[in-house]
Amino acid sequence: MTRVYNFSAGPAALPEAVLKQAQEEMLQWNGAGMSVMEMSHRGKDFMSIAAKAEADLREIMAIPDNYKVLFLQGGASSQFSMIPVNLLAGKNKADYVLTGQWSKKAVAEARRFCEVNVVSDTSDSRFTTVEDQSKWSTSSDAAYLHYTPNETIVGVEFPFIPETDVPLVADMSSTILSREIDVSKYGVIYAGAQKNIGPAGLTIVIVREDLIGKAMDNMPVMMDYKTHADNDSMYNTPPTYSWYIAGLVFQWIKDKGGIKAMAEINERKAAKLYQAIDDSAFYSNPVDVNCRSWMNVPFILANAELDASFLEEAAKVNLMTLKGHRSVGGMRASIYNAMPEEGVDALIQFMADFEKRNG
Repeated sequence: MTRVYNFSAGPAALPEAVLKQAQEEMLQWNGAGMSVMEMSHRGKDFMSIAAKAEADLREIMAIPDNYKVLFLQGGASSQFSMIPVNLLAGKNKADYVLTGQWSKKAVAEARRFCEVNVVSDTSDSRFTTVEDQSKWSTSSDAAYLHYTPNETIVGVEFPFIPETDVPLVADMSSTILSREIDVSKYGVIYAGAQKNIGPAGLTIVIVREDLIGKAMDNMPVMMDYKTHADNDSMYNTPPTYSWYIAGLVFQWIKDKGGIKAMAEINERKAAKLYQAIDDSAFYSNPVDVNCRSWMNVPFILANAELDASFLEEAAKVNLMTLKGHRSVGGMRASIYNAMPEEGVDALIQFMADFEKRNG
């Protein structure tokens, strides 16, 4: 059966080489006589898998030694609560940047724990831009500043890293591993796995050590970063198979030349797709040019009545899951690391052909 080009925003495509290796190791891993998903998380075999995955992630992201890397459950949405629980540290205010649906959810959850100061809100523009930081209204007594570097739904991306004197917190679910970043600029980076890391069920949290151990009183033990840091992410049974697949993805990135090489490919893929949209009178992208996402590319057909036909015909040529989010409409092509360049080329060719027949 032919594998399709899967443009899903998440769970997203995985590298084919990773899937093939997982297939080969499904029944037994490295002579262990059992599948990874059957192993004890405290056994030496899985401990070696876990240790290598963390070491490889630290290497490809150049994570400094004074940061803990946690492999957790609960998705990025659980971090919307864990961030204020762990970082308020006696304060009652946090700064948030509101640029889309995911930062909106983070704001709503943080308000359960503290006063939220929204330093910038681009909802009036339908979340199609990022406001320059000079226009933000930050507070002098905030415990931290939270932002979402890439909003998956609307395809808007920060063209800069915010400058701040308080810990910077980033939900990097849909942008992690897509390019090089300076981890030392952040207090906490968190990301759901199901876009650029691996299968759903795993959440990566990279947290500076001085921010650990300050959780609010009377919170569940599983909400405390210290619980997980002290137990190497194994206070309870972790999502072992997702952790294993993530490790294979990290190795795949290394084999491809690291994150710098991935960034060059990602930038090229996005640039050619946006160029195809901009050169057309039939397709359009609503996001300000300097804030366009490399990972999630929404586009709108000139005639919305053709949306269903576009999706139906695209599926016939193995271009799948292109329907835009229900809150936005139109189309969305998510072109994460695992989307090969030829998949983007095939989409561009189909778009041109569809326009020729329907424009």
